[in-house]
Amino acid sequence: MKSVTMTTVLALSMSAFTGAASAKTSCEEVQAAIEAKLQAKGVKAYTLTVVPKDEKSDLRVVGTCDAGAKKILYKRG
Repeated sequence: MKSVTMTTVLALSMSAFTGAASAKTSCEEVQAAIEAKLQAKGVKAYTLTVVPKDEKSDLRVVGTCDAGAKKILYKRG
């Protein structure tokens, strides 16, 4: 039961950083929220980088910000 609740909370909180919600949020706020979630999960070695949305990258996109003009990339390690 606890894992189902935690999964639901994480899913709902991650949806807050996609689409229209992130369009109204600054990159610093979105990045800080993502960092807090990663640290809560025990992730220690990672890098988050804010880049223009059109920049090509093989890294995982974990958020958008500045009205969709930028994206936040996650690099493990």
